Amino acid sequence: MNLPATGRRVLVSGASRGLGRAVARAFAAQGDRVAVHYGSREADARLTLESLAGTGHVLVGGDLSDPAGAARVADTAAEALGGIDVLVNNAAVNERHPLPTTSYEEWAEVWQRHMSVNLLATALLSHRVARAMIDRAAGGRIVNIGSRGAFRGEPDHPAYGATKAAVHALGQSLAVSLAPYGIGVASVAPGFFTTERVADRLTGEEGESIRAQSPFGRVASPEEIADAVLWLASPRAEWSSGAVLDLNGASHLRT
Repeated sequence: MNLPATGRRVLVSGASRGLGRAVARAFAAQGDRVAVHYGSREADARLTLESLAGTGHVLVGGDLSDPAGAARVADTAAEALGGIDVLVNNAAVNERHPLPTTSYEEWAEVWQRHMSVNLLATALLSHRVARAMIDRAAGGRIVNIGSRGAFRGEPDHPAYGATKAAVHALGQSLAVSLAPYGIGVASVAPGFFTTERVADRLTGEEGESIRAQSPFGRVASPEEIADAVLWLASPRAEWSSGAVLDLNGASHLRT
């Protein structure tokens, strides 16, 4: 069950922009073929697709929080690419909802949405892709995008922090159960990095405060996170299966 170093078939969920786009570009740049998934941002996803080096890439839309939708995304990507060797679970939502100022009704809706997209979608897509890997007896890699917030706490985004902690735990459980089939599973836990979604928070005093969290005095670029994902998905990283890799510029040190 030897995983090739390049020329692999890669599915990246939530690849319309931001980190997902950077991850898709990183795989494509080294000669892999990529299925670019989107939930609702089709125009942005097409821009991602058009920016990829090489040929043979595909666009796949669908709602991953729905079991039938997740299965369709995985099956469509596998059919278009001829199989999936690497899955990157990146799709996520992150909405502000501090408890003291959030109504019960809104609180319940936000938690359900975060559970559906951040956790359930990751579990559904992982099952569909991993089962196909097992049936092919060819091994593979699954890399989950977690968060520093799973360890540091997210007072204004508690559902995000909680679901990302669950994603880390899911990845470790799958790492144990899938190792006999040559499938490595690992997660990254990024701190702040520059994306369109947080651009407004990185300006003014709040931006200064966020950058000051790291002794480097800055936040990461999506490309820095993508480089780590690329390595965890590589043939050389099998012994890192089960790991949760901190990528936060020493802004939060776990003990």
